[in-house]
Amino acid sequence: MKKIILFLFTVLAITSCKKSVLNEVNPNQITTATFWNKEADVQSALAATYGLLRDVNGGYWGVRGIELSNGRGDDFFIRNDVADLYRLSTFTNTPDNGPINDLWNTSYRAIFRANQILENVGKVPGLSDQLKAAYTSEAKFLRGLNYFILVTNFGAVPLHLKVPVSKDDYFMAKSPEAEVWKQTIQDFTDAAANLPLSYPAQFVGRATRGAAIAFLGKAQLYTKDYAGAETTLKQLTASPFNYSLMPNYGDNFIAAKKNNAESVFEIQLADVGGTNPWAGENASEAIGVTTAQEFAPAEVAGWFEVSPTDKLFNEFKKEQTTTNDFDPRMYATLIWDYPGATFYNKPFSGFKLLFGYSSMFKKYQNYTQDGEITGASGASDYTSSNNERALRFADILLLLGEALTMENKTTEAFPYVKQIRDRAQLPAIAIPASQDFMMAEIRHQRMIEFARENQRFYDLKRWGLLQQELTNSDKVGKQFYVPGKHDYWPIPQSEINANSKMVQNTNW
Repeated sequence: MKKIILFLFTVLAITSCKKSVLNEVNPNQITTATFWNKEADVQSALAATYGLLRDVNGGYWGVRGIELSNGRGDDFFIRNDVADLYRLSTFTNTPDNGPINDLWNTSYRAIFRANQILENVGKVPGLSDQLKAAYTSEAKFLRGLNYFILVTNFGAVPLHLKVPVSKDDYFMAKSPEAEVWKQTIQDFTDAAANLPLSYPAQFVGRATRGAAIAFLGKAQLYTKDYAGAETTLKQLTASPFNYSLMPNYGDNFIAAKKNNAESVFEIQLADVGGTNPWAGENASEAIGVTTAQEFAPAEVAGWFEVSPTDKLFNEFKKEQTTTNDFDPRMYATLIWDYPGATFYNKPFSGFKLLFGYSSMFKKYQNYTQDGEITGASGASDYTSSNNERALRFADILLLLGEALTMENKTTEAFPYVKQIRDRAQLPAIAIPASQDFMMAEIRHQRMIEFARENQRFYDLKRWGLLQQELTNSDKVGKQFYVPGKHDYWPIPQSEINANSKMVQNTNW
């Protein structure tokens, strides 16, 4: 970890003070000796770790994280309002890029907090062995999730598996990418062992056994352990799990349908708390995010920071429904000029397309309102309550279909892919006998099923298709993509400067 905050306390010895006065504990100071004394302390520590997933600057499902994880895809464009984001989207960034640095630091802050829980939960008085095991599993899930974020974006990174004791413990060399994946998989495996199937309503959003199994299977598929991924992911299609696709695809991306039957892991957001969504971790911080406001067009008080490419727009149109209409996922994901099209209760003709592309993002926008500005403070904080769905059951079905296809089990894979097609009301197709045909179908379905959901760039990378698909796109900056180099982000320059054991990623 890069940043070390040292609290220096100068004790002034005054001869007239009594020893008992000097030994008094400051009630305003929280230390490891005074904090880990009750179950509520463990829950607070977990909440603080979950909170970083939506952190405004470095949280993977906060506004910058959504822009970072989508921005390099062939389906996504970020305009040049924020220079660092534009450079990332156009493959012209350098190692001193601010958003990359923020995501690195936020992920390691979360890992640090998870490690604190792991080292202290056993000391908390009054906790049953069952509760200790459950909290331990929850902390391991969060640590594994943050290493999943780091390894997919940076490759080889330092593995911090315990709380640093000395300053030197913060400075650690990178572990090979394979070792980081191994630890990530181990954390998800351990988490799945003791997490509950569900929680009472007041704890919705915490990691469940299903979430741990889902991310475990995803990590196995990303590392090409197809047989392991098959075994793992199949668990989620049978009892005691009861996940299912929502009949209406668009219900997955509106605030009124949070935590539905398709949601496996969801980032909980709400327009409550402080009135400054950019405040960071203090009393002014809002619990919602500003993503929808940043993505909205100027006509409804948005910052119009991003746009879908026409490659995505045209991908949706490759196949029509059984009633000769556009795929319902297109209507839920994009807004464009079609008869009767409205956006934020305004006709589409009232909006101006600014970047030369044919559509705007509708998914995750609060488009049933008259404008995107929301907020309990009276339309001033831009905060959205629409949860980010970090992993949906649709992903499980397509990952499982892919694992089976890569094992040359196309007949077994087909029913999982068929569920996705059926929900989209697409015509029936014959069971593909060819592995290549089946993978082409899966690649097409993943592109349109998960547009704007942090998936496309990473799918292309693991399929070895980044250069091909970027070249075959209308993405701004595609000519600057360098195979191998831009498959990963550079290690932040600030980390290189601070950590003598750190070396930069290849080609950076």
